Amino acid sequence: MAKEQLKCIHCGEDCGKYPVIWEDKPFCCNGCKTVYQIVNQNKLYTYYELEKTPGVRLDNPEFGDKFAYLDQEEIKNKLLEFKDGDFSKVTFFVPTIHCSSCIWLLENLNTLNSGISYSSVNFVKKEVSVTFKESKISLRQVVELMASVHYTPVISLEDLDKKKPKKTNRQLLFKLGVAGFSFGNIMMLSLPDYLAGASGVDPALQRFLSFLILILAVPVLVYSANDYLLSAYKNLKVKIVNTDMPISLGILALFGQSAFEILTNTGTGYFDSFAGFIFFLLIGKWYQGKTYEALSFDRDYKSYFPIAIAKVDGDKESIIQIRDLEKGDRILVRHNELIPVDSELVKGVARIDYSFVTGESNPVSKLIGDPIYAGGKQVGAAIELKVNKSVDQSNLTKLWNQSESGDINAKTLNTIVDRVSKWFTYVVIVLALGTAAFWFFIEPLRAISIFTAVLIVACPCALALSIPFTYGNSMRIFGKNGFYIKQTQVIENLSKIDSIVFDKTGTITESNAVKVVFEGEIELSEEETSLIKSVARQSTHPLSTALYNHFTNIETHYVRDFDEVPSSGVEGKIGDFVIKLGSKAYVCGNNLTQDFLQSQVFVGINGTCRGYFRLENKYRAGLSDLIDELGKRYELHLLSGDNEGEKERLLPLFKKANRLHFNQKPEDKLAYIQKLREDNKNVLMIGDGLNDAGALNSAQIGITIADDIYNFSPACDGILEARKFKFLASYLKMAHGSINTVKASFGISILYNTIGLGFAVQGLLTPIVAAILMPISSVTVVLFVSAITASLGLKYFSNLVEK
Repeated sequence: MAKEQLKCIHCGEDCGKYPVIWEDKPFCCNGCKTVYQIVNQNKLYTYYELEKTPGVRLDNPEFGDKFAYLDQEEIKNKLLEFKDGDFSKVTFFVPTIHCSSCIWLLENLNTLNSGISYSSVNFVKKEVSVTFKESKISLRQVVELMASVHYTPVISLEDLDKKKPKKTNRQLLFKLGVAGFSFGNIMMLSLPDYLAGASGVDPALQRFLSFLILILAVPVLVYSANDYLLSAYKNLKVKIVNTDMPISLGILALFGQSAFEILTNTGTGYFDSFAGFIFFLLIGKWYQGKTYEALSFDRDYKSYFPIAIAKVDGDKESIIQIRDLEKGDRILVRHNELIPVDSELVKGVARIDYSFVTGESNPVSKLIGDPIYAGGKQVGAAIELKVNKSVDQSNLTKLWNQSESGDINAKTLNTIVDRVSKWFTYVVIVLALGTAAFWFFIEPLRAISIFTAVLIVACPCALALSIPFTYGNSMRIFGKNGFYIKQTQVIENLSKIDSIVFDKTGTITESNAVKVVFEGEIELSEEETSLIKSVARQSTHPLSTALYNHFTNIETHYVRDFDEVPSSGVEGKIGDFVIKLGSKAYVCGNNLTQDFLQSQVFVGINGTCRGYFRLENKYRAGLSDLIDELGKRYELHLLSGDNEGEKERLLPLFKKANRLHFNQKPEDKLAYIQKLREDNKNVLMIGDGLNDAGALNSAQIGITIADDIYNFSPACDGILEARKFKFLASYLKMAHGSINTVKASFGISILYNTIGLGFAVQGLLTPIVAAILMPISSVTVVLFVSAITASLGLKYFSNLVEK
């Protein structure tokens, strides 16, 4: 009898093989666990008694045929960035994204529908990227799901075809216009009441003007303020309280009291304050957007992303940046190399691993003429592809951001701020209610106005924006100076590092400055040299690259049945020849002893060990000074797959022999990193991205070194240009400076909220003034962190100029 599966105590879904356990209760995911914790902490225990299948559930609103056009194949193909088998990927422009709550919900769409594998938000561009399984959810249903929580994508197929940049949200301007028109006219109609003095206004005229004012206020509520109201309502439906909730409460309270007074003829209401409040709130929203655009015009670090590729032109090969590729160019993709652009297979046997995109690691075979999407990885001998569309590096970088990476601590600043922001909203609502109750007994007519001012002035948006803008600016500065990180969280993790582990070959040594000498009883023939070059061409390992570059003006051949064993060597067949290159044990057998201390690549042809290539390494410029500086603050280690030939040269640098380890296989490197982590070390691993993939992924931070051509590894968290390696200490100092900037901005935001609340609860702020101050606080924090990070960039990187 099959074992009964555990059901999630929050949503009722199957927990699968690996349930998330908290207080002995099973959950299907961390999202359900978090919502359950929030509900329990608020003592909302009856929530779980309301339904037989409780938890986060979306009512599927009836959209009718509004999004039916998304079922058409032609339109789907225009919108989808990637489609292979069951997996598809799309990016939408969503103008209603405006705070950390928006980001949290949109990046957790998978908790609302299991068909969504992954979603990420670009806050500055207001874009959401979604990867989903079409067998579980269609493109149309993805859009309907987003619309159901008030994040309806703006889809313009004309703009999509022409690749026009996104325009300013015109709807926001229309709403601003309606609010401004109503505000101006309400103020004008209120003048008789303001100027009447002790005699007052004729009651009939006053009632007529009051009803005109009410009529003018209705469009402000229904149209201009509907984004706030709908956002709060739809998030509340899925048991989420976002920052729009206190704003919405203030809007409804102010409108409700004013409408009640006019309809019952007990007063003239506060519609002038209401309309002005909405008007200035929308101005603040517009101004925030323009400020973010101005600050982010050069934020797109993806344009600096240094992916190199081998371009094939007849019999010649040249290494170029992928941003220089054009439609129709032919490129060479070797074993374990990432395909950087949508292409078509023109030569070779393609077995594409799309795990970088979909999470599924089974290679997919492709035939000549088949399309191959960016993000796939070739498994086997080199293939030639024809570029069939313009290069968009941002798509490749989005995939990199999507891949998993090691973490240092669950309690990151981001998670702490998210938690503080949520509880801050609850606290503000309680404080506002208490303030309203207090003023109701002192001055009832002002109670609602003060209640609204408290809700508005204490918005946690400034607190939530300090991290993304600090980290975003730092990420841009890193990119401009040769260091490209996967995501902003890497900056915080870098600041916590206390141990650095270096690989040797291709990391602290230069791959393109190697002296190569062949040692063997019989010199290699020209044909044998050609066979060796052909097999070396298939691999991106630094030693293979050095061999391939060593042989000039020698033709290459098609290689079949290619295989690469990390830290051992490569093998391939050419005609009747079987060529093996690698370690002595891999090529010649384990019965031979090690006689030399230099880096060597042994050669085997048809089972015969022909000799070896001796490679003399050259260490990177500035290595000695870098190690001296890092050694003052960090624990330094070296792991190498080579023999101990360089130990005597390296020992004076690293000082401690017990931290220098040679003849390390990939599994040995991985075990070493794991041992450091078990000893509570926060580890930065720097390697070549191929043999070190496991260690890079196991370390809290993994960085690969980028020469002219290299293997791009999804396992890494950052890529460092080889010529900037000597400035590694400056990047680490910048990371520490960024964290201090965030903490300082927290202080500013908390100080602002404390002062603002102090004035508001005393009745010294009107809703209009609060609406003006709220966006100013956010912009002030953004400008502060931008200025400080810019000064840090000048401090640490002004001398990073190559002679």
